[in-house]
Amino acid sequence: MDLKKILNSLENCPCGRKHTIATELVEIGSGVSGRVGEILAGAGFPKSLLLVSDRNALAAASGVVESLESAGFSLKKLIYDNMMYAKIEQVREVEALCEDVEGVISVGTGSVNDICRVASYRRGKKFCIFATAPSMDGFASDTAPIVENNFKNSYFVEQPSVILADTAVLAKAPVELKAAGFGDMIAKYIGILDWRIANLLIDEYYCPAIADITMQGVNKIVALADKVRGEDEEAAGSIMEGLILSGIGMKLAKCSRPASGAEHVVSHYWECYKLARGIWPEFHGKKVGVASVLINRIYHNIADRVVDIDPIPDPTDWDEVKAAFDPSQLEDLMKLNTPTITDKVDPARLKRIWPEVRRLIKEILPTDEEMMRMMKAAGAVTEPADVHVSDELLEKGLKYHSYMRYRILLTRLLPMMQLDIMDFVK
Repeated sequence: MDLKKILNSLENCPCGRKHTIATELVEIGSGVSGRVGEILAGAGFPKSLLLVSDRNALAAASGVVESLESAGFSLKKLIYDNMMYAKIEQVREVEALCEDVEGVISVGTGSVNDICRVASYRRGKKFCIFATAPSMDGFASDTAPIVENNFKNSYFVEQPSVILADTAVLAKAPVELKAAGFGDMIAKYIGILDWRIANLLIDEYYCPAIADITMQGVNKIVALADKVRGEDEEAAGSIMEGLILSGIGMKLAKCSRPASGAEHVVSHYWECYKLARGIWPEFHGKKVGVASVLINRIYHNIADRVVDIDPIPDPTDWDEVKAAFDPSQLEDLMKLNTPTITDKVDPARLKRIWPEVRRLIKEILPTDEEMMRMMKAAGAVTEPADVHVSDELLEKGLKYHSYMRYRILLTRLLPMMQLDIMDFVK
């Protein structure tokens, strides 16, 4: 991937900001597993490393350890049995092992990368990812979702210096993981829309050039939807590139706006609800894909059925909101809502921009039929039941998710518009 070309295209960006990337090298190709040591040595990566993985990912990445050792790297290892989700306790475990190493390499995808991203940043260590599945869009991100007190918060850190992926490994990844990556990318339609709405409503920063880079990644993956389920190396490499572009978009914007909107927060609500009850919450992208189908349909239904609005000041009943969360989550919840984001919203301005919001929904989002076709072609699940979300949890997630972020989402504005989100699910 030509990172210099991306940066050069953003010189003198019309948004007025200077855009930077911390990642120095991205290499995706067949046989990369056996060249990891050579690549990192050539990039001047430090020779004393902590390698963090789990047993499944390390087995998939055959040759990586041998390549590093042959190239003269000394390795300390932390291998989990099965890394399901990233918790603050695991971040601290990695941090504790960073004292006598100069760099960290995570072998895997998703949660193992996230705990290493935070730990390496906190300890000031160089960080490399070797990806084993194209299952999520956070490889090049400078944020990491970490669970603490049963609440999922985004930690702002730094991008990895190096991202490596072997297309032979990616192609052989379980279909469920590849479909999860597809679901994570399909969410960008909604992320970009919610970002545009925030810009219109409260003048939140928005960069069309970054949105375009993100959508390049989406378009690349959507074009390959019917190849996600196969073991096609070219398709796997292209999907990985699209996922990395999304992470780069987040870094360039200095926020997660280009990559996530209401659909991600719905997924986070489901996840935190289950974690508080000791239930495994399913793969991130798998849940996000299902939430994307739902939010995409809801937004289209709102645009079709609500021609005019008469917004009022936010009427939120905070006792009702608090009752929808576990007691362990309330401190973090209220930190994000003191003040709450709708304090910035002028009801008259919301009414004024509503025709443009309706137009953007139709311009940016795929139709429900298009969304379902893409998801099914990729082998991705589409129904709440497919991710073990009951009717009760579905309703709670849709009604209360938006309070988990200090962020303008169309779903957060519905109480002001005197609309019940459940009226638009079908």
